[in-house]
Amino acid sequence: MMLWLSNALNDWQLMHSLELLATLLALAYVVLALRQSLWCWPAALLSTLLFTHIMWNSALLSDALLQVYYAAMAMYGWWRWQQLKQQHQGLNRVTEWPWQRHLQLIAITGLIGLVLGYLMANYTHADFAYLDAQTTAFSVMATWLVARKLVSNWLYWVVIDAVSIYVYAQKHLYFLTLLFMLYTIIALAGYFIWRANYQQQPQLVVSGR
Repeated sequence: MMLWLSNALNDWQLMHSLELLATLLALAYVVLALRQSLWCWPAALLSTLLFTHIMWNSALLSDALLQVYYAAMAMYGWWRWQQLKQQHQGLNRVTEWPWQRHLQLIAITGLIGLVLGYLMANYTHADFAYLDAQTTAFSVMATWLVARKLVSNWLYWVVIDAVSIYVYAQKHLYFLTLLFMLYTIIALAGYFIWRANYQQQPQLVVSGR
């Protein structure tokens, strides 16, 4: 009995230590992204590798799959931001889309989230299947918008992070709950900072590529 209790305590400590480290790295990623620092992407990569393990063990399967995507996007984002910096002679530039394009993106992403939620609810043991699936679908889309340096990516994150606070609190992932509270505040700040940057720079024709 004592051996089982000791092993359980060690497992709990290890899991929460990993959660804390992943949380700090994820927070570093968002702060560095707000500052348009290229080093946000290595921080994101390390964080996602740890969170993949945590989410899988917490039966948040959509989130576990999402972390694998984040790892790939961290490598894409590193490459994309380097490319953008070279194109603009070392200047940090951001872009924006018209609202009609955002409506199309929201409709498509929401539909994908419904399909994913149905699959998770009926064919896996996932908790919060539909809610988790929607945050997953929109997080996939919003991360791509970060890599494209689109100003409105931060508004998507405000909503995603607010919903995630509820999910993680229900799963007793306390470091993650606190992290997403901070994320919500940082996302709001990020939007206004990037929007100010966008308004001050010469306007570019936004490419759909």
